[in-house]
Amino acid sequence: EVQLQASGGGLVQAGGSLRLSCAASGFTFDDYAIAWFRQAPGKEREGVSCIRTEDRATTYANSAKGRFTISSDNAARTVYLRMSSLKPEDTAVYYCAADLWGDCILRSTGSYEDWGRGTQVTVSS
Repeated sequence: EVQLQASGGGLVQAGGSLRLSCAASGFTFDDYAIAWFRQAPGKEREGVSCIRTEDRATTYANSAKGRFTISSDNAARTVYLRMSSLKPEDTAVYYCAADLWGDCILRSTGSYEDWGRGTQVTVSS
């Protein structure tokens, strides 16, 4: 059974940092693209960043470039999202998702077969 467990969210002031973790189990980790999406109240879920665990190729949404860094520890089966210079508009529930042999498509959630429960990130001004 595929399981994705997101953690690391919390309350932080604008300009602060957080590191989210996505711990994976139940599948061959190296075969997947693992992405972070977020969803703010009243808004659609949007892609933030993605990493292909096989070659560690990364993709970022424009909103994340220069502020967020995605990485993977394949031995630990965990993907991290380091978020810096956080803004109030980054407030959302953050989800990690897995796509078998994926190409890190962020504009759509449709290719991601498996999702974890989200972790809340709140950035105060």
